[in-house]
Amino acid sequence: MGRKERREREQKRDNFASKRSAEKRKQTLIAAGVLGVIAVIVGYSAFLFANMSDTAVPGGPENAGALGSEHSHAAILVKIFGDKFDFSAPAYQIKSSWIHFEGRDGTTVHKHATGVTLGYLFETLGLGLDDQCFIFQDGREFCTNEDYSLKFYVNGEQLPDIRPLEIQEGDRILISYGAETPEEIEGQLLELENQEIIK
Repeated sequence: MGRKERREREQKRDNFASKRSAEKRKQTLIAAGVLGVIAVIVGYSAFLFANMSDTAVPGGPENAGALGSEHSHAAILVKIFGDKFDFSAPAYQIKSSWIHFEGRDGTTVHKHATGVTLGYLFETLGLGLDDQCFIFQDGREFCTNEDYSLKFYVNGEQLPDIRPLEIQEGDRILISYGAETPEEIEGQLLELENQEIIK
């Protein structure tokens, strides 16, 4: 009887030891797998960071330079049926670090990087703008038709579209919608010329 009990105890001990060994192996393999996945993620992130181009600024507009690579100011005036659009409202203040209105001023555009366009400014403000339409945030559209037209002027010169324009220091931009006479456009351009550019 003593031998049988001893054998049973030895078997139990061997079973316990083999179970314990198998459990440790399993935990080691799981830990190695987790560490391997972490190493792959870190390696891939390092690869992306090392190969990121200088012009690809995270969160910025396409083709924009680094923040602070330029600081330009331009005057802007938007007239819809002769009424001035108010960019000084909080809904239009500093929506992007790259280009914006600031300080409760709605007449001066501040650009803080190279490669940033007026199209990007309007995109950040939630306003639709193309060569035919000016679209408010609430969905109201002012589009060129047989009675009214959307017109763009930069420094007194009419342009077909201003979305690709990168403002330069001192630029003056007029966006006008309606059926204005040439004299009325001249009046709007004069109003724009008299606007202060706040730096």
